[in-house]
Amino acid sequence: MTAPDTSGQLAEQLLRLTRRLHRAQKLYLDPVGITPAQSRLLRTVAQYEEPPRMADLAQHLEVVPRAVTTLVDALETNGAVRRVPDPTNRRVIRIELTDQGRSTLRELREARRTAVEDILAPLSAEQRVVLGGLLEELIRGPEQRC
Repeated sequence: MTAPDTSGQLAEQLLRLTRRLHRAQKLYLDPVGITPAQSRLLRTVAQYEEPPRMADLAQHLEVVPRAVTTLVDALETNGAVRRVPDPTNRRVIRIELTDQGRSTLRELREARRTAVEDILAPLSAEQRVVLGGLLEELIRGPEQRC
């Protein structure tokens, strides 16, 4: 008798859950008028104490600089961010949130919270705590447990 392929089954379940989460987030992000990639960039810009450079954003998001340019162009058109010159180096452009961008971030947080709540609805409070602990363990990974 062979052991069941639990790793394969878990991998498939995680992929299905990830796809479901992405669909739910997209459903709630559409009314905000922003794509998941734009949402990620906007959240990243908000993490910096001072406006980041485009290169900083590309590195943080692990994408090519051209991808950041395209996202910034769209967010700038929506009024969520603006390009500002670096005070110490005129050749460097930084990206800063606008008031509209901060408002959009609030809407995004609420949309994400609602999407996640829809997915977690079947779980009790205790099950959510257990799931949170398991996810944290997986995020940390084996190299950080030592």
